[in-house]
Amino acid sequence: MSLLALEGLQVSYGGIRAVKGIDLHVERGELVCLIGANGAGKTTTLRAITGLVRAAGGRIVYDGGDIAALRVHEIARRGLALVPEGRGVFAQLTIEENLAMGAYARSDRAGVAADVERAFALFPRLKERRRQTAGTLSGGEQQMLAISRALMSRPKLLLLDEPSMGLAPLMVERIFEVVRGIAAEGVTMLLVEQNARLALEVSHRGYVLEGGLVAFSGEARSLLGDARIREAYLGE
Repeated sequence: MSLLALEGLQVSYGGIRAVKGIDLHVERGELVCLIGANGAGKTTTLRAITGLVRAAGGRIVYDGGDIAALRVHEIARRGLALVPEGRGVFAQLTIEENLAMGAYARSDRAGVAADVERAFALFPRLKERRRQTAGTLSGGEQQMLAISRALMSRPKLLLLDEPSMGLAPLMVERIFEVVRGIAAEGVTMLLVEQNARLALEVSHRGYVLEGGLVAFSGEARSLLGDARIREAYLGE
């Protein structure tokens, strides 16, 4: 059974149908990417999965149950974590306090402390600035913090929304090194990413959205070699 399965998912904003009935699945331990042009419905899909917007139709089956009607905090408590577009860090809180917010539902103090040290091992720059407020960090540092905060909940499914957006190339490279490492540890991930080549290079499988519908799907290597994908999304 898939950890996540979208079955005919539809999402509307007012009278506009942004997602028009998509089917998608993510197996346990997989890294799956969702790519497509701006406005294709990628972020809307993630927002529907996490309960930030309500599905207008279809099912969102996560860990064996339909979560489409659940509230955001109920979904989060089931082990689903989102790193949102724009990072969404708590600007007035320190790095340490942001990480603590990621572990708010946990009571295992030793485990939480160990995960803080793991975050600092993944991103040593955060350790150097651990008592600095998040609002004073660079965009790349905030992205490091957003990913680390999500991992503090020990999610069964990690959703990443545009992690490379607005970052310098060297920082993008570092972020995706960590994404690869997290995937290698067996964390299940669904990645939305504007850099289609980079997304496909780190993923097991991919889906291409066009106009709120799945236009292509398959193994990431196959999509990378598809002439239609290369022309439309890889600039070749």
